[in-house]
Amino acid sequence: MSALMDALRPYIGLSSGVEVACDPVEQGAVRRYAQAIMDEDPIFGPPEMGSTLYGGPVAPPLLPTHLFRRPFGTEDPIQANARDPDFDGFVAAPTSSEGLPELLPLRGYALLNGGSEVEFFRYARHGDTVTVRSSYTDIQEKQTSKGPIVLVTIESEYRNGDGELLLKALRTAIRRK
Repeated sequence: MSALMDALRPYIGLSSGVEVACDPVEQGAVRRYAQAIMDEDPIFGPPEMGSTLYGGPVAPPLLPTHLFRRPFGTEDPIQANARDPDFDGFVAAPTSSEGLPELLPLRGYALLNGGSEVEFFRYARHGDTVTVRSSYTDIQEKQTSKGPIVLVTIESEYRNGDGELLLKALRTAIRRK
């Protein structure tokens, strides 16, 4: 076992608090998202379009994962760190937006997307508040022909305001020196 893995092991199992999206699911955002993914299914539109199948209009399945943005009036972390020569933009990475602590032993390591798996349970309805809670479920070091990499697995559960599970996302981040 490497010294790096010894330093990372305490992070496995750490969870964020419950984070609340700064905006509820709303018709305009649903429309823009549905148009962007080129899926204008009537279930996403207003009731006059026939969105009664699920008791009213709903959002595309992955929209809840895109609701976690910087609210108006909060500091832009990129601007706040613009003069720091050691700042690598990590705050814009998926983990920071999910409320997880930074993996300090990996500071300065490049970040690559290693893929995602999503399990869908129910649609978010127009007007729903969405929450997320994330955790580091696994961290592994692997040797490659180009040197060592670290695979960081993060599981996020998205729920509506009533606590009903909307989806689970399992993301893998690849970190390398």
